[in-house]
Amino acid sequence: MGRKTFIRKREILPDPKFNDVVVAKFISSLLKEGKKSIAESIFYGCVDVIQTRTGDDGLKLFKKALENVKPLLEVKSRRVGGATYQVPVEVKPARRQSLASRWLIECARTRPEHSMAERLAAEMIDASNGRGGAMKKREDVHKMAEANKAFAHYRW
Repeated sequence: MGRKTFIRKREILPDPKFNDVVVAKFISSLLKEGKKSIAESIFYGCVDVIQTRTGDDGLKLFKKALENVKPLLEVKSRRVGGATYQVPVEVKPARRQSLASRWLIECARTRPEHSMAERLAAEMIDASNGRGGAMKKREDVHKMAEANKAFAHYRW
């Protein structure tokens, strides 16, 4: 891969039910062993569970949960003169979204509910209310960035 070549992002097709690109990306990150139909059924089941538990629109709650979990800052390692510093940097929008969805899925997998759709629904409801494992992960990342603010001048 050359240094000067710009790699274009692939265009992602929207999902069939909600016609939304964000949902399609979330379903793709939910995949295991390439089983997309199973991932789709888990997500759509999750949206149904959210609607029955809260009475709100499941898709709106999903978007709110994703928005709440998105990190603003993260730390990246930067080596300067033999020492490695954790330098706080802003997160690009595409990475923000992928981190948020990854954290939601990761935390949902560790929950005790019976089916993955129920776990994911519970995690999203918690995240939309500002609590849960994914929100804790976001707060930890922000605390780390805040603690290393002194090294911000090493940003590249």
